[in-house]
Amino acid sequence: MSTTAHSVVAPGRLSKSIAGAVVIIYALVTMIPLAWILLTSLKSPPDSISYPPKVIFEPTAEGYCNLFTTRSRQTDEYIESLGPPRGICDEITRKRNMVIVGESNYWPRFMNSLIIGFGSTVLAVFLGTLAAYGFSRFRVPLADDLLFFILSTRMMPPIAVAIPIYLMYRELGLSDTAMGMILLYTAVNVSLAVWLLKGFIDEIPREYEEAAMIDGYSRMQAFFKVVLPQATTGIAATAIFCLIFAWNEYAFAVLLTSGEAQTAPPFIPTIIGEGGQDWPAVAAGTTIFLVPILVFTILLRKQLLRGITFGAVRK
Repeated sequence: MSTTAHSVVAPGRLSKSIAGAVVIIYALVTMIPLAWILLTSLKSPPDSISYPPKVIFEPTAEGYCNLFTTRSRQTDEYIESLGPPRGICDEITRKRNMVIVGESNYWPRFMNSLIIGFGSTVLAVFLGTLAAYGFSRFRVPLADDLLFFILSTRMMPPIAVAIPIYLMYRELGLSDTAMGMILLYTAVNVSLAVWLLKGFIDEIPREYEEAAMIDGYSRMQAFFKVVLPQATTGIAATAIFCLIFAWNEYAFAVLLTSGEAQTAPPFIPTIIGEGGQDWPAVAAGTTIFLVPILVFTILLRKQLLRGITFGAVRK
């Protein structure tokens, strides 16, 4: 005996097909800028500014060579006196009647981004976890008001406090230092970390800690051995959001750094080629800059998905 009964909750085949098509189209549209940046990094400078834009072109590593080196124009006689080229970058550079005179500042700026981005993320998640645990497990006077105050610091546009922070950092000697940027990004991210992690810790039953303390654990031991492992998904999701902010932040990096602690975002737009902007080098720097955050997100994708949907289904 056949039946045509179906669930009113489960989506039908048509709905699934439409939803799948929308997701695929959205994914393709969002990937177009990334694909275009990657293709531009493999173009020559003339191809990168050609009109109409070239989709089919001869790939070259000139953009990456220009990104990592500084060059100087020389006479043909001088270039011939140097002997055969040493490496692909030297060969490409000599075809432009130029020679490599040294390394660029991209790698130091990239390393600054790694140190400041991951350093501020670790510190913000650590402080946010402790604060979220306190708000979740203890009776804090005016807890709601304090949580709203913490969240309100995230609502403020950075430009509103840029000048006071600049003056304060100049007096404290924190301008153009990695420690100053780590502390600043931590202060901005800790509010997000507290709010996200409090929700995750609220979902962890108190009975787990009480059972651990009955067995002889102290409060801190119960926190590290019982609560923290249960909150791993929330910590991973929070770390990704905090890292994305610190990794891409531009306004404070431009205002507070200029050399020693400058990160990649304010440095990449300053890559100037001969006769104008070196777009392949800019695209190459952007492509490399995307790799760490992409790898970090992929490695934690399962925790991120579980963290976002944590507590969505209740039994």
